[in-house]
Amino acid sequence: MKKLFAEFFGTFWLVFGGCGSAIFAAQIPNYGIGFTGVSLAFGLSLLTMIYALSHISGAHFNPAVSFGLWAGGKFPAKDLLPYIIAQCIGAFTAAITLYAVAIEKTGFVIDNTKAGVFATNGFGAFSPGGYSLRAAFISEFILTLFFIIIILGTGNKVANKKFAGISIGLALTLIHLISIPITNTSVNPARSLSQALLVGGEPLSQLWLFWAAPILGAITGGWIHRKIFQNY
Repeated sequence: MKKLFAEFFGTFWLVFGGCGSAIFAAQIPNYGIGFTGVSLAFGLSLLTMIYALSHISGAHFNPAVSFGLWAGGKFPAKDLLPYIIAQCIGAFTAAITLYAVAIEKTGFVIDNTKAGVFATNGFGAFSPGGYSLRAAFISEFILTLFFIIIILGTGNKVANKKFAGISIGLALTLIHLISIPITNTSVNPARSLSQALLVGGEPLSQLWLFWAAPILGAITGGWIHRKIFQNY
């Protein structure tokens, strides 16, 4: 249960910090943090929770990471479902908390006809940059694949694990810098689920891609690491 609570709290912090920065701070006139600030917020949220909780649960905070570690031979299949449930509950609890804060602002409304509303992910008309379904799938697949290779590589027995959290946090920052214009960046099905459930509409109907592409990319990344890099 301690592992599941760690996954709950870690995923909560990741969504609250990353999506919260996008909702509250990204677009403020004159002093908003913009895409770069949101990218850093996601990376820092993950980095801080890795150092706080990785010794308890392994600090997955992401169903795709759990699948990737399973494919890489570092995580048992029997723990996949409990971890994913804990992650999704943590993410959705964070989304509800963000909404509870957001509705206190005068004039706040969720318009689910707009791209990226309430930090949702999307493609086509719901991509921040107008990118297609194919572009969204490719980017989410590739970025999650490399994210898993980085995670598994920094955890290698010959790697300097003291800096693993920094490497993984910076990797997530880089991923967001690349793909916020494409999909508003997922690489994390729980993060996508939490926002889409609150927003509904087309962002919810497009949610399938932000489960399929990251999980397939993660499994591929785990397999690549296991077959090519694991013995080094």
